Amino acid sequence: MAYCDRCMRYFAHDRALEQHKEDSNNHWDCDDCDLDFESYDLRRQHYIQSRNHHYCKECDRLFNSEEGRRQHMDAKHWYCETHDRTFRSEEGLHSHYRQSSDHHFCHIHCTDCNRTFQNESNLRHHLNSKLHRPNTIRCPGRGCKRSFVSPSALTLHFESGSCASRMTREQLNKLVVRADKNNYITNPARLLGGPPGEYEPPLTSTTWATERSWNGEAYECFLCNSTFKTLERLNQHLQSPRHEDKIYRCPKQDCRTEFVTLSGLCQHVEGGSCGVRMFKQVQNVMESLTRGFNAITI
Repeated sequence: MAYCDRCMRYFAHDRALEQHKEDSNNHWDCDDCDLDFESYDLRRQHYIQSRNHHYCKECDRLFNSEEGRRQHMDAKHWYCETHDRTFRSEEGLHSHYRQSSDHHFCHIHCTDCNRTFQNESNLRHHLNSKLHRPNTIRCPGRGCKRSFVSPSALTLHFESGSCASRMTREQLNKLVVRADKNNYITNPARLLGGPPGEYEPPLTSTTWATERSWNGEAYECFLCNSTFKTLERLNQHLQSPRHEDKIYRCPKQDCRTEFVTLSGLCQHVEGGSCGVRMFKQVQNVMESLTRGFNAITI
């Protein structure tokens, strides 16, 4: 017999208890943190306060990255990043800037939208959004007709497995490693096995957990010992980049930030946080990378 303390109910076995938690309004899961909250409001507060989540409390929406959340905040809200506050109008935000002693900077303005931003980074995020950039990069995948505003958006499309061509993250990595013969954006020390110029995906990307992963209480990851309520969630964890090597790196010598995915590197370059996008060589590499996708045949 299994027992739910919160609901004071008995269940025939542990699986039935887990199904109850998934269906009940008394249980609100955070899958990423494997936490169970008593109410929607408590989980929402967790999303707001936790650094593990990129959350817009105005729209009650979770984002996969801080980059995505910032782009959303710039496009949809009058937002002060310093104080994590949103305002109803541009006038309200500007009034806050004038009254707060924390803001001693020159406002950076987008003349087309008549909007003001706190810094150049926020303005760049805004200018790189769909508000200013048309979807000019067509997906070269067979049978796919979608278009995107940037290389990072296109690579994320491939990595997510949502392309009609069925391109996968592992296939994309192999393509890039093969093309980057001088290891300008890939780190040869991180590449696993295989002959020179090739890439062997890690074990987790080709391995699926089975019922044998059940430890008596939950499904357990054999690599990090994280536990999950269902086998499906464990397999989603294993197929994610969580345990993969950071095979990509920023080409700027005084940065060298490493990334698990190509889309992460592309976002880093497009965001210009370390100034790498100003290098002509980097611009050429990113442009040739986008053109190189056109050679994909699946």
